[in-house]
Amino acid sequence: MASVEGNVVRDAEHMEVSRSFNEALWYASYTSANHEKRVAEQLAQRSIEYFLPLYHSVRRWKDRRTQLQLPLFPGYVFVRLALRDRLRVLQIPGVAKLVGFNGTPTALPVEEIEALKRGLACGVSAQPHPFLTVGRRVRVVAGPLEGLEGIIIRKKNRLRLIISLDLIHRAAAVEVEAADLQRVS
Repeated sequence: MASVEGNVVRDAEHMEVSRSFNEALWYASYTSANHEKRVAEQLAQRSIEYFLPLYHSVRRWKDRRTQLQLPLFPGYVFVRLALRDRLRVLQIPGVAKLVGFNGTPTALPVEEIEALKRGLACGVSAQPHPFLTVGRRVRVVAGPLEGLEGIIIRKKNRLRLIISLDLIHRAAAVEVEAADLQRVS
């Protein structure tokens, strides 16, 4: 009887691996320092779906101020692909690996990537923030970021939601209205 149960478990694991091998899912590709935009260009040239969230930053030098678009999650470009096609990404100069565990790339939750894309497309102001593991968790219940969960902080009399991508140990801060938040128990 135990061998039948063991076979069922192995078959279920095999089906999950087979699904991720053939189904296009979102993965985090880890890049060389400051190569995110070049990697994104190469992904576009190879017709690979990618997402490189950017934010605006003003840099000041002695003689001028410049507005730059910088990666929201430095060192990462998100790619949507079936694992069978991962070599198309890994062969791009500047891509170090697909993030995962035990040498196997781990898919990101589709809902997190889609909500982040929607929010940035709607003009939500975001900037990088240190990854946090403590603090009060809340869920956004209204607006373009609806469904996202994060940690709430206060900065300069404004509320900010820290959105953490656990897999890559990166986070971003977005401004939110208190009325759009619900406490997560």
